[in-house]
Amino acid sequence: MPELPEVEVVRAGVDRWVGGRTIAGVEVRHPRAVRRHLAGPRDFADRLVGTMVVGASRRGKYLWLPLAREGEKPETALVGHLGMSGQLLVVAGDAPDERHLRVRFAFADDGPELRFVDQRTFGGLAVADLVADGAGGQVPGPVVHIARDPLDPAFDDAAFVRAVRAKSSEVKRILLDQTVASGVGNIYADEALWRSSVHGSRPGAALTRGAVAGLLANVRAVMTEALAEGGTSFDALYVNVNGESGYFDRRLAAYGQEGRPCPRCSTPIRRTAFMNRSSYFCPRCQPWRPRGRARPHGTAGER
Repeated sequence: MPELPEVEVVRAGVDRWVGGRTIAGVEVRHPRAVRRHLAGPRDFADRLVGTMVVGASRRGKYLWLPLAREGEKPETALVGHLGMSGQLLVVAGDAPDERHLRVRFAFADDGPELRFVDQRTFGGLAVADLVADGAGGQVPGPVVHIARDPLDPAFDDAAFVRAVRAKSSEVKRILLDQTVASGVGNIYADEALWRSSVHGSRPGAALTRGAVAGLLANVRAVMTEALAEGGTSFDALYVNVNGESGYFDRRLAAYGQEGRPCPRCSTPIRRTAFMNRSSYFCPRCQPWRPRGRARPHGTAGER
């Protein structure tokens, strides 16, 4: 699933190519793509036609396009979540339809279209009202519960440290909790934990303040580096708005590297099951230290 760096790359591309343009037509090719818009595809299109895209914003893995009619302030937004395979592409209006084209947006200037392509249809779009976020800004209603992400200038480091240390659950599970910090997914959690020499199964409460602060710094560092590389692409499912892949996969130290030598100590990287997905770690650099606690399920033999 695209994580913060990948979604930010898409947001920047949409902002550049679509911001300031007026939507002239909307074609919903597959109703599942707008299933989060409960009023249905026709209402979805009707609410968009004639509105101007003011720009593009993001919080965590959600992105949205604030919308305004002439002479009015934005009160609604087109909200998107890319899911596992969603893509927002900017293409010429006469370009052939993509195989998994779900929604097409045409603009009054007859310039390039915005297309939502989604092979697995796990992602989706909706039109939602903008509401106060409690910090002087506005976000779409469906995004209110999502925490700020570590690259947000308003992110509260001290609150994050307190939240992690107050939880007895596994620290990787906490990193993936979008109500604690948004935008961190499986890839960058594993990479940040490896950089911090912390096993993902260690309880948050077992970590010192310094360890949590260091982990947060590494989350920021790895996502900033990934953003500079255009994100991480393992296949054609994640691309930017121009259809180009990111290249951070070439710099991954732990994620997806099972059996390869750890870049730090040369011990083979291991993989273990985690929340219906996989975790990758170095058993030497990231040992599980129980400190008198029972070892969590699934970590036997992983020291």
